[in-house]
Amino acid sequence: MLRYFSIIFLFILTSNSSAEIKNKIIENLKNTNNLDFKFEQNINGKIEHGNCTIEYPKKIFCEYAGSNNKILVSNGKSLVIKTRVSYYRYLLEKTPLNLILDKKFLIDKISNLNERIIDNNLVNFTILEKDNEINIFFDNETYDLIGWQNTDIYQNFNITFISSIRKNRVLSENLFKIPSQN
Repeated sequence: MLRYFSIIFLFILTSNSSAEIKNKIIENLKNTNNLDFKFEQNINGKIEHGNCTIEYPKKIFCEYAGSNNKILVSNGKSLVIKTRVSYYRYLLEKTPLNLILDKKFLIDKISNLNERIIDNNLVNFTILEKDNEINIFFDNETYDLIGWQNTDIYQNFNITFISSIRKNRVLSENLFKIPSQN
């Protein structure tokens, strides 16, 4: 009988701990209007680095390190990837970033998903939406978003890790302006 109660107590304790982690992640997202960070992105083995700023909902500006002057910008409707020699413009809604950059969507999905704890320091949620599978990762101590993995519109496997996160800073009004093609 004692063994039975011990198992029930352990299950309740684990359930409460999981619910507490999920609630803290949701609360942290609710309190985040924007964030900037360093990133490392691995697309099919090609690794790039840089800095990004996200402003919810659905805005992002990233500058990639290196000599090609690559930037990625979304104003909430369009997504542009521009380098010194190329210019690509997409409807944001056709890309997985449309979901990743939508704080309300993330909160709604996370509320209804079970989390997976990885190595006691990462919390993972797997989101299945519109033919997209997106794995979102949060830090188990700070509850901050620390990365995601997905397949992009060209069917490339994309893993993005973020670090040096700063939240709710004053941002320039023109930061998310779509650049001209030139």
